Amino acid sequence: MLAQRLIHYKKRIAADLFKEIKVWRLPAPVHGSAHCYKYSLALIANGRCVLRYDNERGKGDHAHVGSQETPLVWTDLAALLDDFDRAIQRWRQHHGNPDD
Repeated sequence: MLAQRLIHYKKRIAADLFKEIKVWRLPAPVHGSAHCYKYSLALIANGRCVLRYDNERGKGDHAHVGSQETPLVWTDLAALLDDFDRAIQRWRQHHGNPDD
């Protein structure tokens, strides 16, 4: 089985803010992860990535918030997507970008 793209979309949140979600199902886990998904969830503000969840080979599941990188605890794909949306809301509240 080859990698299967499950999700890939961009969604504008505000004039200068959008999220891009990419998720693939893999035949085997990425080194460092215990599940068969490869993902990149990004929040882009003014052309710059300000928040990202991903699982790079060897690093496993982790989040980038600004210049800081922290591990993520994987439960399932739905929880990951929900957690990312909550992280976007926290980022917007902290950076003065309220809901439209």
